[in-house]
Amino acid sequence: MLKKKSALPLMALLCLSLVLGGCASGISLDESNAANAANAANAGAANAAGVDNKGVAGVEINASESKAQQPPASLSRLVYFAFDSFAITDEFTPLLAAHARFLSADRARVVTVEGHTDERGGREYNLALGQQRAEAVRRALALLGVQESQIEAVSFGKEKPAAVGGDEATLSLNRRALINYR
Repeated sequence: MLKKKSALPLMALLCLSLVLGGCASGISLDESNAANAANAANAGAANAAGVDNKGVAGVEINASESKAQQPPASLSRLVYFAFDSFAITDEFTPLLAAHARFLSADRARVVTVEGHTDERGGREYNLALGQQRAEAVRRALALLGVQESQIEAVSFGKEKPAAVGGDEATLSLNRRALINYR
């Protein structure tokens, strides 16, 4: 029990440092997008004029296409937890930071964080633990700059197992939070 309590302040401190580190940039997203558009226009004009731009081609980003984008397929949507715990380990901090960057770039995007547990314990206990896991991920994303209105946390407890079996490897696959994009 003591280990769980000491991990939460450490995780909160880590998340806060990531947020503050991300805020250190003097460039807003709007300025960055305007600069990218200007660079693309300059590259197009240089290419039309026959000027070699050292092999760098401008890229035009259509705003309507960027809203339809999904996070990269290589980006996992699963956060796993230890038995009887809702503490997010350091292993999943980069994953949550990547999701936070994606969600912060598109404020219209909404996610549901589903909390799940293994089959051990009663139904009510597992629903509560699943909710704590979903809330832990929701809070971490919010600390990383995602708007609260973009994230919903729900629990399925032990009702939707990812794997069936009684060995520890199987049970550990069920102790998870799943980030679902809508």
